[in-house]
Amino acid sequence: MTGKPPARGLSRKQRRLSVIVAAGCVLAAALGLVLYAMNDTILFFNAPTDVQTKNVRPGTRFRLGGLVKEGSVVRSDGQQVAFEVTDTKSVIRVQYRGLLPDLFREGQGIVAEGALDPSGVFRADSVLAKHDETYMPREVADALRRQGHWQGEGKASQQAEQ
Repeated sequence: MTGKPPARGLSRKQRRLSVIVAAGCVLAAALGLVLYAMNDTILFFNAPTDVQTKNVRPGTRFRLGGLVKEGSVVRSDGQQVAFEVTDTKSVIRVQYRGLLPDLFREGQGIVAEGALDPSGVFRADSVLAKHDETYMPREVADALRRQGHWQGEGKASQQAEQ
């Protein structure tokens, strides 16, 4: 009898390929779970309208971005500051204790990090302001543009479009 030896299952090459495919599937599933878990935190910030429409729970940490509402900045004793952030559609009251950036002022774009308290006031633990008089964060400009309230001028619109 001249014939092949009886088959014993998968060849070495087939086993190696099946291990690689299985590892790839596990990695893809893990990546999918991580991205799903980070779905709401991937954004650079949430505008006041986003916060209200998403019904963000008190105590949830996030970044709030928008414009400092004109006439809303109130400085108390020490380093306590209260102000309002708006996207021209909605407003959220912010309280912050600490030194504000030198470029912080009314009518300018900011991003604050913190959490809402049960009364709906955003308690910020850090505040970031724009870096010069012509820059506005792209996300702030896009949110204002979507609502038809900001057209941009000069460098600001060029930087926001990049």
